[in-house]
Amino acid sequence: MPTKSGKKYFFGWGNIKTIFTELGNMYSTKPSFFSKKRIESGIAFIVAQWGMIFFLLEKHSVMTVSDLAIWASIEFAVSGYIVNQIQKEKRNDSGDSGEAQ
Repeated sequence: MPTKSGKKYFFGWGNIKTIFTELGNMYSTKPSFFSKKRIESGIAFIVAQWGMIFFLLEKHSVMTVSDLAIWASIEFAVSGYIVNQIQKEKRNDSGDSGEAQ
């Protein structure tokens, strides 16, 4: 039976502890590697996607073409909003660093 002592895994205790420490720092006054806005918008996006997929799986047999078009429009609107927010944050970050130079 091979032992695991010679292998290195990404999800080792040190990395898990670091992730939880950074998440704790994110909600405190300490500087964090993670962005609070991006983590929260990512969680909101995942919840919205799961809701939309669940709705589609439950209702696909009774949906009309117009219902499906509305569903797809909402999907694109949510995705576009999230991408727009991320890009706006990137532009603001790069704009701030460009003005300082």
